[in-house]
Amino acid sequence: MSKSENSNLKVGQKAPDFTVLNDKGEKVKLSDLKGKKVDQYFYPTDDTSGCTKEACAFRDGIDQIKKRGAVVLGVSADSVESHQKFKNKFDLNFPLLADTDKKIVEAYGTWKEKSMYGKKYMGIERTTFIIDEQGKISHIFPKVKVDEHYDEVLEAL
Repeated sequence: MSKSENSNLKVGQKAPDFTVLNDKGEKVKLSDLKGKKVDQYFYPTDDTSGCTKEACAFRDGIDQIKKRGAVVLGVSADSVESHQKFKNKFDLNFPLLADTDKKIVEAYGTWKEKSMYGKKYMGIERTTFIIDEQGKISHIFPKVKVDEHYDEVLEAL
């Protein structure tokens, strides 16, 4: 199986651990969040309409997410600098992770062949993983529809 194909993660499996830089250039390690639920969402690119809408929904609903004992992590292949701009522009109140070497998106199977206007290219498929307090995947939302996604996540938490 090539690295870009779906890694076939399933609900109940241990979430692949990683260490990566956030928008402040600090290291974030998934296993350090054990004991909390994690809403880890993968999105294609900073500051595009769908990604902005999704990020702002999580921003506006962060209190409800925290009440459920969860943290939000946004993951894309954009750089730390790009994440800083995006975060500041929309006043985002959760970390954005800079997966510039695409290790996380490949481990989670979200780096896929996509097509737009008949052109094929590799990119991140908008997907969310809910990880429980034990570090296991409790929900997977593939091919996320931005409009109803926040409500789906809240229900899953």
